[in-house]
Amino acid sequence: MTTLADPVPGGRPGDVERATALSGELAGRGVHGVVLAYVDTAGIGRVKTVPTARLAAAAAWGVGMSPVFDTFLANDSIVTTDVLGSPDGDLRLYPDLDGLVVLAGQPGWAWAPVDRVTQDGERHPGCTRTFLRRIVTEAAERHGLTFKAAIEIEWSIARGDAPGDAFVPATTGPAYGATRQIELGDCTADLLAACTAQGVDVEQVHPEYAAGQFEISVGAVDPVAAADRSVLVRQTVRAVARRHGLRVSFAPAVVGRGVGNGGHVHLSAWRDGTNLHAGGEGRYGMTAQAESLTAGILAHLPALTAVTAPSPASRLRLKPSQWAGVFTAWGHETRETALRVVTGTAGLRDRAANLEIKPVDLAANPYLAIGALIAAGVDGLTSSAVLPDETTGDPAHLGEAEAAARGVSRLPESLERAVEAFRDDEALRTALGPVLADAVIAVRRGEQASVAGLDDDQVAAAYRWVY
Repeated sequence: MTTLADPVPGGRPGDVERATALSGELAGRGVHGVVLAYVDTAGIGRVKTVPTARLAAAAAWGVGMSPVFDTFLANDSIVTTDVLGSPDGDLRLYPDLDGLVVLAGQPGWAWAPVDRVTQDGERHPGCTRTFLRRIVTEAAERHGLTFKAAIEIEWSIARGDAPGDAFVPATTGPAYGATRQIELGDCTADLLAACTAQGVDVEQVHPEYAAGQFEISVGAVDPVAAADRSVLVRQTVRAVARRHGLRVSFAPAVVGRGVGNGGHVHLSAWRDGTNLHAGGEGRYGMTAQAESLTAGILAHLPALTAVTAPSPASRLRLKPSQWAGVFTAWGHETRETALRVVTGTAGLRDRAANLEIKPVDLAANPYLAIGALIAAGVDGLTSSAVLPDETTGDPAHLGEAEAAARGVSRLPESLERAVEAFRDDEALRTALGPVLADAVIAVRRGEQASVAGLDDDQVAAAYRWVY
């Protein structure tokens, strides 16, 4: 007879005992169930839930879920690869108890990120959380590097009583306007309270540029925790908004034209506790390693967009002169370049300096996006890649000859071209591994085929309430 105390293939030592204690604590706090959360290749958050009393069993044996979700599209249709997309087989979802939090925005529920493990106890090669952890570990072991990351979260808030699936902004007023903050002040105050209760340090929350748009920025943490936070904060934003009778979309574009929702990634590399993006002899205080890391990401950007801007709706957002960063260029505090070197305020630069990657949106799987960005940066560091001259102003205004001389080009304007660049990028595909890389290609091609013949408004509508 098996018991919870027996050795288990996918758990960690002590997790069963810890989960047993946690389940009692959670029940005492009125928590009835635990959300077990992960993100699939299409960037969709998928969950299973268990009663609080079953948390120890989940920690011991995992919770079953089909591997077919690795090749689900955003509309829940399925594509296939050589090894994925079959109805056969099973995976186990193992909750990471270090990430478990009580959901302040959803009374009665707790939440935990999961690792996906085979029934034989092997890490599933399609698990993007495992992929990110591996990339971080390899960077530490081979180069002595650690990283801090944060993902900005932009979302559009709609009236909950709007007819059908239409987007009707829940607030009026200009970009960054006080009117918006006042009209949705109760909702955003509840959001801040929920984040605080969940241990998420919020740096700012404010109205943004597009109609009904807001943004929340959180503190930088290690990359796996940063991706976890992105998933958790979005869960919280949606739950709090719903309690106020509002509807939320994190889609790259909720309408066919205009500024969309981004998910900019802030990334910094550290060695022996020192920020490599500050105090160096390179441009704007970067060390030589930070410049090479930046050069690596810049060189791989066309292929990276298949991961960081993975939806057909992403192309509606990636437009010139809209601060989306659609050119292979970098600049100091330049919001139109794809890479923005952030030095921070004097006195804080040793802690605050970082690299912002702008052609990223929230259709991206955050584990996959951060892992691919780190892999690209490390590739540049390994080859001592040289960072080209910076670009000031809007790259869209460069003449053809000057842009060519600077190596500035437009990022792929279609998902099809982004997939081609990814397919041709051996370094990125090797970093992901064949199973995950093939899933990325198959899912992106499936998404492109699913919107064939649709105009921009129809593409936006197709993804409006998916993310």
